[in-house]
Parts: sequence; structure tokens; C-alpha cells
Amino acid sequence: MKSAAKLIRRFVSILLLSAVLLVIINVAVYAVLVSEKAPTETTSPYDIAEKAGEALQVLPDGTYCLSEEVSSELEEKNIWAIFIGNDTLQTEWKSHNVPEMIPNHYSLSDIAALSVGYLKGYPTYVGNNENGIVVLGFSKDSFWKHMRASWDYSLIRDLPYIFLKILLINLVLILAIYMLVNGKLLKSVQPMIKGIQNLSAGEPVHIPETGVLSEICTNINRASDILQKQQEQLRKKERARANWIAGVSHDIRTPLSVVMGYAGQLENSHHLSEDERKKAAAIVKQSARIKNLINDLNLASKLEYHMQPLMKKRENAVAIVRQVVVDFMNMAVDDRFLIEWKTDAALQVCEIEADRELLKRAVVNLLQNSMVHNENGCQIDVSVEAKDGSCMICVDDNGEGVSDEQIEKLNHVPHYMVCDTNVDGQQHGLGLLIVRQIIEGHGGAMTISRGTYGGFQVTLTIPCEKITHLS
Repeated sequence: MKSAAKLIRRFVSILLLSAVLLVIINVAVYAVLVSEKAPTETTSPYDIAEKAGEALQVLPDGTYCLSEEVSSELEEKNIWAIFIGNDTLQTEWKSHNVPEMIPNHYSLSDIAALSVGYLKGYPTYVGNNENGIVVLGFSKDSFWKHMRASWDYSLIRDLPYIFLKILLINLVLILAIYMLVNGKLLKSVQPMIKGIQNLSAGEPVHIPETGVLSEICTNINRASDILQKQQEQLRKKERARANWIAGVSHDIRTPLSVVMGYAGQLENSHHLSEDERKKAAAIVKQSARIKNLINDLNLASKLEYHMQPLMKKRENAVAIVRQVVVDFMNMAVDDRFLIEWKTDAALQVCEIEADRELLKRAVVNLLQNSMVHNENGCQIDVSVEAKDGSCMICVDDNGEGVSDEQIEKLNHVPHYMVCDTNVDGQQHGLGLLIVRQIIEGHGGAMTISRGTYGGFQVTLTIPCEKITHLS
């Protein structure tokens, strides 16, 4: 699984980064600590010994004297000093703080030993003088000297490679320990990730409740059971509502047809007064509205619960929309409404996979929506455009329009139950809902916005298969 592999890569990356940072931090801390302890030019025993050797002078009477500055420095650091002559190999001068155990006579082997090591347990350092050597003795716990310092040249030469090999071995060892320790954890994480993915997809989940994460697995299984029960209850409610709508729609049609039939007869009857015929005509009109509402409600229910099969095939969207516009023009609708075809004449074919009748229904609903909401009339522009591999059907009017807040609600609220203060103008709001459901069923989208002329504009975007323009 990609998620499990990503998690493992993340763990390994963090581990390797931690190991590298740990090495870098250790080296840095070591360097700081060593630099604090490392002798400087003024504290190095070798430099001090050289300085003392140069500062020891022979007086006219044949005695020796050390400069006051160097004497003060040696006293301050509790360092004793002796001078061994070249000819006598004896102590010809010494400081006042020389320990009693320090001998006065030396052989060449003694001098060789003290120059690289110790004298009676004191670390000693030698400074050259033209008449002999100056030996400085430091406190016993001040320095540690390598008595037999000798290194193979190839070892020094290969030291960087040896260091890298050791570092690599350490990293591999850390990684192996990490994988061994966390192997069970990673193994238990993988089914959890798969379970969560199935949970988000609404599928039933059952993860073995074992391992260090058994408690989390139990909670995921419990959440899956709860979601499955809720989904089953929701499906039952949806089926019940869909069946109720279908039943009510069926039961209302017959009495409604009788009402419309008798009301139509009364409307055309010459035995009734003009006022009575107008009342019968109003009954016919409102009955027709109820019938359309029932049809819309039934269609919306079927589309919502996928009970309305879409009979898709390759269709020319330009021809379908143009036919709807022509039908409206031929019906000689109210003179208050002017419908204009604004599609570029060069666009001949905009081929899409569509249910012809449902797509026509969507465009009809948009045209009727503009008419219903603009009692004083308006101009309605209808256009089809091919853009970025999509077919865009636009219905734009210059009517009253709606506020930005209403546009926001219409674009994001799933139901459009709009009710005006005027009872005669009460709208059921299913027209736009049906349009959205039809377009989404075609893999497209509906966008509501302020029109070109400040009115109401709806744009339907559907994936396009083929586009043909006149050359």
C-alpha cells in the first residue's frame, strides 16, 4: 500500500537523519570540549619549555638566572625547573620549588627518557639552551604523555576511510536494530491504514485486534459497525421517502386529471358568467402547476436516488439547445420575454455523451426559471461554447437578478426551497435542483452567477468529445 510504504519511508528517513545529526552533534560537542581543554600558545608545555630555555641566561660570575617574567609565570603555574649542563650532565641551576626527590646527576638515557616521558612521576618538557637543556616539571595530574608514540603511516593515511566505514557500519546497525524493534509495529500499522481507507469509502471493516495497537483496531472496528448501521438506516429512510414520493405522485395524478378536466369544461362553458369562467381558468392553471410540481418532485427523487436511468449517447449539444430555443420561439410565449440565440455561427458540432431528453429538460427549466422570476419581462440569451475540452451551455437574462448572498447559497446549498412573500408567486425551487442533478449525472457542473447584463446567469459545463467549426 502506498500509505504504508510512505510511512515506512518517513520512519527510515527520520531514523537516518537522526543518526547523521547525532554524529554531527557529537563531533561538534567533542570539538568544543577538546578546544576548551587543548593548550594554547601561552599554555602549551612545549612552548613554555622553549621560552624558559631561551630565557635562562649566564651571569658574569658563571651562575645562571631566569628572567623575572618567565619565573613569575612558572611560579604562577606551579612549575619547577632545572638546568642540566652539556658538559657535566649535572643540575647546574634549579628553581626553589624543585621536589627533593629530583636527582642532580643524569645519564644520557635519563635525559632521553625525561624528554619524552616523566621524571619521578612528573611530566617533564625540555627547552634548548646553548649551554644545556632546561627541564620543566609540571604537576603530576596536569598532562598525560605518550611514552611510545608511534603510528603506522598507512593507518594515518587510511584513517578517513576507516572512519567512514565505521560510521556506515554504525548506521546499518542502528537501522537493523530499528527495523527489528519496530517491525511488529509497522506490520500492525498496514492493516490499520487499509481499514481506514475502506472506512472512508463506506465499506465494512474488520481488523484483527492484536498487537501493540489492538486498542486502536478495536475502535476502528467499532466505528465501522456504527457507520454500517447508520448507512443501512439511511438507505431505508431514502427508500421509504422515494417510495412515498412515487406513491403520492401516482395517487394524485388521477384526481388531479379529473379536476383539470372538469375545470377545463367549466372554463369553456357558455352557461357560466365571465367571472365564473375566470375562476375555472384559475383552477386549470393552478392544477397544471400542481401537476408540474408533482412531475418535478418525482424526477428529482429519481435522480437523487439514481432511479432514473440516463440513456446516454453521442449528441450534438448545439443542435439540442438550438431546438429548445426554436420550440420556445414557436410557442409564441409572452411578448414580455425575448429569447435570442447567441451561439457563434462557426460552431456547428459540440459532441457530448448525453441523455437528449434530460438535457432538453435542463435547458427548458432554465428558460422557465428566467420567465417565472421576471414578471415584468426580460431578454434571455442562450449560447453554446466549446472551451478547454468542455461544452458550456449558458442561459443569461437581464432581469431583476439576485443578490451575491443568494448566488452563494444557490451555488452551495443542495436544495432551493425559495418562497416569496406573494403566495401566487410561491416557487417550489425544484427547477434548478433538477438541472444540477441532470448535469452532475452527465459528469458536468452547474455554476450560477450574476449575468452579463446584471441579471441571472446559469452556465452548464459538460465534458466534450468532439468539436467542429466551419472553416
